[in-house]
Amino acid sequence: MKKLLALLLVGAMSLSLVACGGNTNQTVAEDTSVAAPSEAESEAASTDSAAVEDIAADITLWTYPVGNWGDAASVEALIAGFNEVYPNINVTVELLDYTNGDDQVNTAIEGGQAPDLIFEGPERLVANWGAKGLLVDLTDIWSTDVSASIYDAIESACKGTDGKYYEYPVCMTAHTMAINYDLFKAADALQYIDEETHTWTTEDFQKAVEAVVAYGHDNVGAVFCAGQGGDQGTRALVNNLYGGTFTNAAHTEYTANSAENVKALELLKSMKGINFDPSIVGGDEIALFCNGTLGMAFCWNVAQEKANADAVDFDIFPMAFPSDGTPKLQGGIWGFGVFDNGDANRIDASKAFIKYITQTDDVYSEAVKTSTYWPVRDVAGIYDGDDLMTEYGMFMQYMGDYYQVTAGWAEARTAWWNMLQKVGAGTDVTTAVEEFVTTANAAATAAQ
Repeated sequence: MKKLLALLLVGAMSLSLVACGGNTNQTVAEDTSVAAPSEAESEAASTDSAAVEDIAADITLWTYPVGNWGDAASVEALIAGFNEVYPNINVTVELLDYTNGDDQVNTAIEGGQAPDLIFEGPERLVANWGAKGLLVDLTDIWSTDVSASIYDAIESACKGTDGKYYEYPVCMTAHTMAINYDLFKAADALQYIDEETHTWTTEDFQKAVEAVVAYGHDNVGAVFCAGQGGDQGTRALVNNLYGGTFTNAAHTEYTANSAENVKALELLKSMKGINFDPSIVGGDEIALFCNGTLGMAFCWNVAQEKANADAVDFDIFPMAFPSDGTPKLQGGIWGFGVFDNGDANRIDASKAFIKYITQTDDVYSEAVKTSTYWPVRDVAGIYDGDDLMTEYGMFMQYMGDYYQVTAGWAEARTAWWNMLQKVGAGTDVTTAVEEFVTTANAAATAAQ
């Protein structure tokens, strides 16, 4: 029987992640070689392997930088294993970033040169390109036995409102924030966090920021808003402070104009040490946190700690966002979509690649570890011996609603950072938030 995500959090996660221990300096993809699958595994990789192995096709894979899926050597190692089974399918890789990756993809679409495969999340694959009819329905891959074990909440996010599956998932995570532990200790601000659960209340968040400012560190946190990069952090910050929501439960309407969110934005605007900064995005905030300029980061997850650990000279302590109840963290889901380029042969080759990566056990584990995140189905022992993944694994229990599949998502993201800029510049919070909701809901209506 398929497990709900909640069961993963209290059961499978505790067995496969929390019980781990070992070297915190271990990198996720130390061994980038991928062993050729056994005969049985090769059969599991495709329900029609005999026919697929005869396909001769040149396909392209464009991947956003999800952990080491943004590293050419790591991706090529997975492709090398694929070619052991499917030697006649040539896969060319294009690495994207979050600064101009969307522009590259959209330009390619407009020019009739869209990639065959793309690796990203439901907000792009399902709510954007899938909703526009640009992607192939992957229902046939979802019909396999392996797919039946994918967590329900993940499956739901990969399905469009038309009932078609536009994404086949590989990995997931819960985005967090982080504090400079050494700075908080020196400022006597550790008293305001629960170090065991990595949580804090909204009141204690305020007290901690006040303590760090009193210690002489004025730049405690930045509400970055130069663009959409890392905006999962600012959304989670605002929504968690007083229990607000970004959309309704049905993902048909944007609700960021709630009294709770208005109160949260007014609090942030009033706090000394929290600055609205229209000159930076999430990546810039991470750099400022890692060099000690900022005392906390709102754009954070385990991949960031792995990427920056050697360059940081203080102890990084990951935290859930401050909340007066149970924190609800913004989740991340990543997987494959297939653009419909009108070539059935290339589509079949692309599906063969997805099946090989996601439904061959050893290869799937390697693909997940390459992401530096967690599997979307129960895979025991995948991070045995990794203390850092154990520490961050505890945040999975706080994953909130995956609302990024709401129609009009691309326009809503732009409207969000524009709204933050206006609040930072002095616009009345209620006025700015109402304008955001009007813009976002108009986009949602137009897209439905």
